Amino acid sequence: MIKNLSIRSSLVTKEQKGSAESQVCYLTNRIKTLTQHLQLHRRDYSCQIGLRKIVGKRHRLLVYLSKRDILRYNDLISQLGIRGLKTR
Repeated sequence: MIKNLSIRSSLVTKEQKGSAESQVCYLTNRIKTLTQHLQLHRRDYSCQIGLRKIVGKRHRLLVYLSKRDILRYNDLISQLGIRGLKTR
């Protein structure tokens, strides 16, 4: 598995390797690769559990980012092409 598929350099600079944006980008790439794997291997239950954990971690990071800086959050959501958080 290739780790850095398409971490966009416009999103992450060298100073921001551990930032919430870079982590969300990395987790999004992992989610995409695991989703493609599960389309081929539907009964891989351990992979399904790992995918749920990764989705939960990305969700927690997105909640943190939306509370800290809504502009950075909206920019990240639009650049990655993922849905935003549900509002109550």
